[in-house]
Parts: sequence; C-alpha cells; structure tokens
Amino acid sequence: MRLISWNVARRVQRLGEQAEALAGREPDVVALQEVTVRTWPLWREALAAAGLAHAAWSTESPRRMGVLLAARAEMAEAPPLPVPWPQTTLARAIEGVVVHTVHVPNAANGWIKIETLEGVRAGLAAGSGARVLCGDLNTPRRESPDGNVMSFARDSRGRLREERGERWDRGELGVVPGLAELGFADALRTVHGYAKPERSWTFANGKGGWRLDHVFASAELEVLAAGYHHGWRASGLSDHAAFEADLRPRPASGAPAPPRA
Repeated sequence: MRLISWNVARRVQRLGEQAEALAGREPDVVALQEVTVRTWPLWREALAAAGLAHAAWSTESPRRMGVLLAARAEMAEAPPLPVPWPQTTLARAIEGVVVHTVHVPNAANGWIKIETLEGVRAGLAAGSGARVLCGDLNTPRRESPDGNVMSFARDSRGRLREERGERWDRGELGVVPGLAELGFADALRTVHGYAKPERSWTFANGKGGWRLDHVFASAELEVLAAGYHHGWRASGLSDHAAFEADLRPRPASGAPAPPRA
C-alpha cells in the first residue's frame, strides 16, 4: 500500500496541479486535510480520474472544512476516533487495514487541540488489527538527534508554559512519540531515524518550521519507505509538504516474506 497524506491548504486555483502531483506518485490511498465544501467535489472527480474511485469526506459536520480519504480499492466504514470535532477525522477499512486520517486543530483553538490528541490516543489504544494513523497532527515543537521530543507546551528554551502545563505536554507527547507505547511505528523515524531534521511546514521566508505531518503504522504493518515531498511545498502547492509511505502486512510467524515490489 502506497499512502500519501497531505494538508492541501484549501487551495482551489492550484487544485489541478495538486491532483497531478498526487497522480504521478500512483498512490493506493490518499488522505487529505483541509478539504472544503467547495473543493470536495473537485477532489472527488480528480482522484477518480487518477484511479482512486472510492472516496469519502467528513461531511457529517456542520463545519465547511473536513478531511478526505480515497482509495483504488473499495472502502468500508470503520469506527472513527473519538475526537471533539467529528469533521477533523475519518476512518475507512481498505483491504484489511483501517486507515485513520485526522487534522488536529492548532493551538489557536485552545484545549480542543489537546482533547483531540487525547481522543486519538484513546481511540487507537482501544482498537486492534492493522491500522494506520496519518494527517496533520500539529505537533511536535522540536525533535533532537538523540530522539528527544519537545511539545508546544514548552517555550523555546524548553520551559513548561504555565498556561498550558503538564496535561498539554502529556497530550502532545502521548501521540508523538507516545504512540510507540501502543505498538505504532513513526514511519519517517523508522526508516530514517532522528539524525536528519525535517520540517513539513515552514514559515513563508523558509526560516524555521515544524514536522507536523505524520504517518504511524501498527505492528501488523511493515514500513518499507517513507519521506516528504518538500518540493510540492516549496513550489507553493500547499504550505505543507505531503508525506508518502509504502506499507505492507507483516508475514504470519514462520511464513516467508513476500517479495518487495
């Protein structure tokens, strides 16, 4: 399964270019964040033309922006993650793998951000089987080469901010990197480790940014390849880089591994 997760930043004028970039990678599953009531029908048509004929959007919400999942194979409904704003997440079962995409609200929305991250962790802890979490998680603030991760509960010097405190810190760290405690692998760090700094979102001047966009895979899945399409962000297609990961089921114990594609 080749999966691409991308915050497409509500773009309309460049949607055709975004769709062309995605189609060129021949993904099996696409997860998009910041898809609006205006762009949803455009995306549905563009993705179908690229062979991703099965698509769903989190339309149950009264809000006008949501998340999208599309796949080459048929999709079945799956229980969503228990988050405060239902439009921010979507789940579908695709060829035996439950794919969750989520757009975690940023800190401008206050404690909704932490309540969402807590819901993401709780939902994944309660589930079972082959699962993927992907999307714009709006965390972490910093990752060190030794694997140490800092949340946005802390200031630039690493001091805990009084107005956020320990719950905010736990909420962010419970997902990145804390999903490892639930058996989920951070796709990028599994393949590349922590030596290479990565920023999937940067300021307009290119000075500074954060790795906000992620793919996590449960223990039933093997991560074969993972990385960002930074060029898509640099060319202005979005303010986020897309994340691409190649995944496959792990063979049953004692069974030979299938050949790599």
